[in-house]
Amino acid sequence: MQKDRILFIINPISGVGKQKQVETAIDKVLDLNLFEYEIAYTEYAHHATAISLKAAMQNVDIVVSVGGDGSINDCVRGLIGTNVTLGVIPAGSGNGLARTLNIPLNIEEAIEVLNKKKKATIDTVKVNNKIYASIAGIGFDALIAKEFRKTKVRGFNKYLSLILQFYPFYESKKYLIEYDGNKIETEALFISFANSNQFGFNTIIAPSAKVDDGYIQVSIVKKVPIVMLPWTAQLLFFRNFDKSIYVKTFKAKDIKVRNNESRLVNLDGESVRMDRELNFSVNPKSLNVIIPENYGKERKEPSWYSLFNQPLFPIRS
Repeated sequence: MQKDRILFIINPISGVGKQKQVETAIDKVLDLNLFEYEIAYTEYAHHATAISLKAAMQNVDIVVSVGGDGSINDCVRGLIGTNVTLGVIPAGSGNGLARTLNIPLNIEEAIEVLNKKKKATIDTVKVNNKIYASIAGIGFDALIAKEFRKTKVRGFNKYLSLILQFYPFYESKKYLIEYDGNKIETEALFISFANSNQFGFNTIIAPSAKVDDGYIQVSIVKKVPIVMLPWTAQLLFFRNFDKSIYVKTFKAKDIKVRNNESRLVNLDGESVRMDRELNFSVNPKSLNVIIPENYGKERKEPSWYSLFNQPLFPIRS
């Protein structure tokens, strides 16, 4: 039986240091009856795009991104529209796409998923000249992404501390949004454009988003009074965020956004300066990915879930 060629691309500075364990885990867990493998380390920003593109040209079967959502995006930009399949070993901070796809955060368990070789084809999204696989955001979201990238400390606690630091002083911005013949003028704290359902850390910003439905879920989020913030934040973890009275959501395939105040866009944790007019469009079924056998099955909530998942604030029914 011919073995599949698999290339692991490791970002040595991503996330929280898990990537140091990967070589040992590969030797221990990867099924060498199925694969012959190589490992490449990125040496500079976006190096993974060049490595992925070269791998596709050399007929590698599977490229595995070892890192966070930003590392995945770099690989996606080299693989989109090819026959090469993307694998994911989560080693970032938030790991939003991995969580959406039910890929285990444990390295050895994630490699076991590769051994099963179960595949799916998912959408990606293009905004102007940039591709992303999970989620983009403008406004406060992009500011926090910018500040988070500056820090050497990773993890949810640092992310939360930045939100608490900047939130009281951040002023909502005005936006003009056009989609499917509709036009919206609005003020917002931030607006997200989701292919997957979350930022990472299991914070579910777009509960109805699906990576393979051909749509972007847009969430327009108003600034919440500080006294209401703890209760509204609770919704992010209990898949009810879109029911808040401070949130408006819709789905679309093509979206145009204009804003005269800020040019920062958060692309899966990477703060990017772009034009003031943003054009989002779906690339349907443009990326092959390896998924676990339980992908798409209903999530099992812990026993304490129902106790805390209560409407302690105004929500839409």
